[in-house]
Amino acid sequence: MPSELSYTNTHEWVRPEGEGVYTVGITDHAQSLLGDMVFVDLPELDAATEAGEDCAVAESVKAASDIYAPLTGFVVAVNEELEGSPELVNSDPYGDGWLFQIKVDDENEFTDLLDADNYLDLVDESE
Repeated sequence: MPSELSYTNTHEWVRPEGEGVYTVGITDHAQSLLGDMVFVDLPELDAATEAGEDCAVAESVKAASDIYAPLTGFVVAVNEELEGSPELVNSDPYGDGWLFQIKVDDENEFTDLLDADNYLDLVDESE
Protein backbone atom coordinates (compact mmCIF):
# COMPACT_ATOMS: atom_id res chain seq x y z
CA MET A 1 0.00 0.00 0.00
CA PRO A 2 1.57 3.31 -1.07
CA SER A 3 2.64 5.34 1.95
CA GLU A 4 2.64 8.62 -0.01
CA LEU A 5 -1.14 8.51 -0.49
CA SER A 6 -3.83 9.57 1.94
CA TYR A 7 -6.90 7.46 2.68
CA THR A 8 -10.50 7.65 3.87
CA ASN A 9 -12.30 5.41 6.32
CA THR A 10 -14.56 4.40 3.38
CA HIS A 11 -11.54 2.93 1.51
CA GLU A 12 -10.77 5.61 -1.06
CA TRP A 13 -7.20 6.77 -1.66
CA VAL A 14 -6.20 10.34 -2.55
CA ARG A 15 -3.06 11.64 -4.28
CA PRO A 16 -2.28 15.37 -4.60
CA GLU A 17 -1.39 16.40 -8.16
CA GLY A 18 -0.73 20.09 -7.45
CA GLU A 19 -2.71 23.30 -7.93
CA GLY A 20 -5.61 21.98 -5.83
CA VAL A 21 -6.20 18.85 -7.96
CA TYR A 22 -6.40 15.41 -6.34
CA THR A 23 -6.66 11.96 -7.92
CA VAL A 24 -9.06 9.49 -6.27
CA GLY A 25 -9.31 5.70 -6.43
CA ILE A 26 -10.32 2.80 -4.23
CA THR A 27 -7.82 0.88 -2.15
CA ASP A 28 -6.51 -2.59 -2.84
CA HIS A 29 -8.38 -3.72 0.27
CA ALA A 30 -11.67 -2.36 -1.12
CA GLN A 31 -11.24 -3.89 -4.57
CA SER A 32 -10.36 -7.28 -3.06
CA LEU A 33 -13.55 -7.21 -0.95
CA LEU A 34 -15.66 -6.29 -3.98
CA GLY A 35 -14.19 -8.87 -6.35
CA ASP A 36 -13.96 -8.66 -10.12
CA MET A 37 -15.15 -5.30 -11.41
CA VAL A 38 -17.70 -5.38 -14.22
CA PHE A 39 -18.64 -1.69 -14.40
CA VAL A 40 -17.66 1.63 -12.82
CA ASP A 41 -20.20 4.47 -12.89
CA LEU A 42 -18.02 7.58 -12.65
CA PRO A 43 -19.18 11.13 -11.88
CA GLU A 44 -19.79 13.61 -14.69
CA LEU A 45 -17.12 16.18 -15.54
CA ASP A 46 -17.71 19.43 -13.64
CA ALA A 47 -19.99 17.64 -11.15
CA ALA A 48 -19.83 19.11 -7.67
CA THR A 49 -18.54 16.80 -4.94
CA GLU A 50 -19.12 17.07 -1.22
CA ALA A 51 -16.68 15.34 1.14
CA GLY A 52 -18.30 12.17 2.47
CA GLU A 53 -21.10 12.09 -0.11
CA ASP A 54 -21.41 9.31 -2.68
CA CYS A 55 -20.35 10.33 -6.18
CA ALA A 56 -19.66 7.09 -8.08
CA VAL A 57 -20.52 3.39 -8.03
CA ALA A 58 -18.27 0.36 -8.48
CA GLU A 59 -20.10 -2.75 -9.66
CA SER A 60 -18.50 -6.14 -9.27
CA VAL A 61 -19.63 -9.71 -9.74
CA LYS A 62 -20.44 -9.69 -6.00
CA ALA A 63 -22.12 -6.33 -5.40
CA ALA A 64 -22.46 -2.67 -6.23
CA SER A 65 -20.73 -0.29 -3.86
CA ASP A 66 -20.91 3.47 -3.50
CA ILE A 67 -17.70 5.44 -3.80
CA TYR A 68 -17.52 8.56 -1.68
CA ALA A 69 -15.88 11.88 -2.48
CA PRO A 70 -12.98 12.37 -0.10
CA LEU A 71 -12.91 16.14 -0.69
CA THR A 72 -15.29 18.95 -1.58
CA GLY A 73 -14.85 20.47 -5.02
CA PHE A 74 -15.69 19.54 -8.59
CA VAL A 75 -14.69 16.76 -10.97
CA VAL A 76 -12.04 17.83 -13.50
CA ALA A 77 -11.19 14.41 -15.00
CA VAL A 78 -12.46 10.84 -15.08
CA ASN A 79 -10.58 7.69 -16.03
CA GLU A 80 -12.19 6.92 -19.39
CA GLU A 81 -10.13 3.71 -19.65
CA LEU A 82 -12.44 2.15 -17.06
CA GLU A 83 -15.39 2.28 -19.46
CA GLY A 84 -13.93 -0.57 -21.50
CA SER A 85 -11.63 -2.04 -18.86
CA PRO A 86 -13.17 -1.85 -15.37
CA GLU A 87 -10.82 -4.65 -14.29
CA LEU A 88 -8.02 -2.06 -14.09
CA VAL A 89 -9.45 -1.23 -10.65
CA ASN A 90 -8.59 -4.81 -9.63
CA SER A 91 -5.25 -5.19 -11.36
CA ASP A 92 -3.77 -1.74 -10.61
CA PRO A 93 -5.90 0.10 -8.01
CA TYR A 94 -3.18 2.67 -7.22
CA GLY A 95 -2.14 3.28 -10.84
CA ASP A 96 -4.14 2.71 -14.02
CA GLY A 97 -7.24 1.92 -11.96
CA TRP A 98 -7.68 5.47 -10.64
CA LEU A 99 -11.25 6.75 -10.84
CA PHE A 100 -11.48 10.56 -11.07
CA GLN A 101 -9.81 13.85 -10.18
CA ILE A 102 -11.25 16.62 -8.02
CA LYS A 103 -10.30 20.30 -7.96
CA VAL A 104 -10.89 21.20 -4.33
CA ASP A 105 -12.41 24.26 -2.71
CA ASP A 106 -10.36 23.99 0.48
CA GLU A 107 -7.03 22.16 0.47
CA ASN A 108 -7.14 21.98 4.27
CA GLU A 109 -9.64 19.11 3.95
CA PHE A 110 -6.77 16.98 2.66
CA THR A 111 -5.03 17.18 6.04
CA ASP A 112 -8.06 15.50 7.66
CA LEU A 113 -7.52 12.27 5.68
CA LEU A 114 -5.79 9.20 7.10
CA ASP A 115 -2.13 8.44 6.47
CA ALA A 116 -1.14 4.90 5.41
CA ASP A 117 -0.43 3.71 8.97
CA ASN A 118 -3.78 4.92 10.30
CA TYR A 119 -5.58 3.40 7.32
CA LEU A 120 -3.88 0.05 7.94
CA ASP A 121 -4.97 0.21 11.58
CA LEU A 122 -8.56 0.80 10.39
CA VAL A 123 -8.41 -2.19 8.05
CA ASP A 124 -6.87 -4.40 10.74
CA GLU A 125 -9.63 -3.43 13.19
CA SER A 126 -12.35 -4.35 10.69
CA GLU A 127 -11.04 -7.86 10.07
